[in-house]
Amino acid sequence: MSKKTQVGEGAMVEYVTAMIGGQLFGLPISRVQDVFMPERVTRVPLASREIAGVLNLRGRIVTVIDMRARLGLPKAEDGKAPMAVGVDLRGESYGLLIDQIGEVLRLPEAGMEENPVNLDPRMAKLAGGVHRLDGQLMVVLDVDRVLELAPEMMAA
Repeated sequence: MSKKTQVGEGAMVEYVTAMIGGQLFGLPISRVQDVFMPERVTRVPLASREIAGVLNLRGRIVTVIDMRARLGLPKAEDGKAPMAVGVDLRGESYGLLIDQIGEVLRLPEAGMEENPVNLDPRMAKLAGGVHRLDGQLMVVLDVDRVLELAPEMMAA
């Protein structure tokens, strides 16, 4: 599913990086449709707090998922406008609200490790593994798990 390129000793995977609550996350670039500044998000009545609402993005209705709420983190207090990463699942469009977008990293596929046992359980349930980078851990988000919302949430 990830975009892979052969380089000498092994496959490389590209990730779009994002900061959420001070933690570095990576999304496989093959799953990312676009990155945008969400405007005019319309709240959906009775939706869970993880659903920030819906918006119109170039004529498509996009369900906006608040990644801070999805990870059990408090709302951002810095006053900065969130950004969104556009992803698709089974033909439906979603925008994942993040604090800040980062760069695209090319990392060896073999460098991805299982989730460490001490990884916060809220992150572990959405993570497909981790990459150890210089001085920090990048949690690789499993987009399917992130969008695996409880049925009562999808009623929105």
